Amino acid sequence: MNIDLLLPTSLSEIPLSRYQEFIEMKEASNDDEFIAQKMIQIFCGIKLSETRNIKMTDLNKLIKHFGNVFKDKPKLIRQFKIKNIEFGFIPKLDEITFGEYVDLENHLQNWKTYHKAMAVMYRPITEKKGYNYSIRDYEPNEDMQELMKFAPLDVAISSSLFFLTLGNELLNLTLSYLQKEMKTMMSSSNIANVQISAEAGDGTIASMHLLKEILPSLTSLANTDLLNVSPISRSKNKKTKSKQTKLNNK
Repeated sequence: MNIDLLLPTSLSEIPLSRYQEFIEMKEASNDDEFIAQKMIQIFCGIKLSETRNIKMTDLNKLIKHFGNVFKDKPKLIRQFKIKNIEFGFIPKLDEITFGEYVDLENHLQNWKTYHKAMAVMYRPITEKKGYNYSIRDYEPNEDMQELMKFAPLDVAISSSLFFLTLGNELLNLTLSYLQKEMKTMMSSSNIANVQISAEAGDGTIASMHLLKEILPSLTSLANTDLLNVSPISRSKNKKTKSKQTKLNNK
């Protein structure tokens, strides 16, 4: 039986919402065969029942194909389009507002809410001149959050990897700076300045709060294997199903 598949060949061809659907399904099941079938259903846009008609060899080829697609680790994509709207990444991260800070901290930590984080990081471009651009001021907007579910997955993954890399670099630089400051403060000629220097460093320590909060979660989000679907073997014993009745097997 022939089955027509819309087979994505890159992360840019997969909307964020489909990856979110895949992650939610995968977290609710430990049945390898079911996960493989659902992966193909979700990413190829077919019915779950149709996956049962795929030859075992072809099924494993598809699993390998998607494994290769998800090996891609894209660098930060600063601009992209959804329909006729062009979005741009926050031009100056050091000038983010408190509202942006809070919402990023809340939504960057989980793929389930990543579309909401995307609506903070990427906003409609209002003015563009060469490589420079301005974006709309941030206001929480449910319609924009829902629209971000259609963002290309390579854009979403590129932003999570960007924040992970940036966070690690800033954390290492800050720790190195604080170590040097401590050595300076503890020197015999600067004992009197210890209290003043410590107070001056309060802002630096506070600025690390966001990094401390999101780095562990971003490390998980940017795991080297964002798919982690095993090939299916006829001789493999099926794992015990978990929470299976909660899944929608349409």
